[in-house]
Amino acid sequence: MANGTTRKKGSAVKAARGSVVSKKGTPWGTIIAVVAIVALAASVIIYYMVQSAPKREQADREASAASFAPTAQDPDPSKRIPGVVTATYTGSVHVLPTERVNYDKTPPFGGPHDQTWATCTGTVYPTAVRTENMVHSLEHGAVWIAYNPQQVTGEALNLLSVRAKDKPYTMMSPYPGLDKPISLQSWGHQLKLDDANDPRIDQFIAALRTNPNGVYPEVGASCDAVPGQFDPDNPPPFDPSKPGPDAKPMDYKGSTSAQGENGMPPSTPASPAPTTK
Repeated sequence: MANGTTRKKGSAVKAARGSVVSKKGTPWGTIIAVVAIVALAASVIIYYMVQSAPKREQADREASAASFAPTAQDPDPSKRIPGVVTATYTGSVHVLPTERVNYDKTPPFGGPHDQTWATCTGTVYPTAVRTENMVHSLEHGAVWIAYNPQQVTGEALNLLSVRAKDKPYTMMSPYPGLDKPISLQSWGHQLKLDDANDPRIDQFIAALRTNPNGVYPEVGASCDAVPGQFDPDNPPPFDPSKPGPDAKPMDYKGSTSAQGENGMPPSTPASPAPTTK
């Protein structure tokens, strides 16, 4: 009788232990939570790597172009860049917002310009902007990246944008009818290119953006938006038509009523435009 009772108790203990073991089981909830956390972390890392790749690649391009930074011994390193063309222009010659200039280059990179500069604080304009405002920004030491919207799209457009977006004294905009896919402008300097991968883009920017060695007229001038005069979210539009007979010539001396920059005194009084036959 005792043996039977002992066997029953032993069976009950084993059953209880088995019940406990079965209740513990595999912790699937914990495993699923850990897997989800690891997957989320991996996706965040991958997203960061993908999203930051353009900036990291641009940092590499800028490092490669660092040897073109201006120095006292090499005041204008753009002279070492194949394809750069130069011209000499007089600064601080202003026209009214209603006036146009008959520029000698396309896109222009100097000459008379609007009294208000285009915002050039790393601004990427999605539409073409009035030329006279863009030229004023060059006078302040900015680099203008212009591109033909029919030829530069997709990845090429992204490659150009990363050169300009959020970069001080830099701006970018489409330029309809441009004779090359890409054209870079700084005051008195221009470089036209076919390929957004061309290392000369970064060399040009390194050499000329806010170069302090007398390559642009107004060292230290602002690139910030001018409240009430230029709205970077709604800039004055580009005029693709040919300038009319009332357009100001390149040797224009400035409109009398065109105020100077940001409330400064008016520019030099206008002189009669030269007559042509």
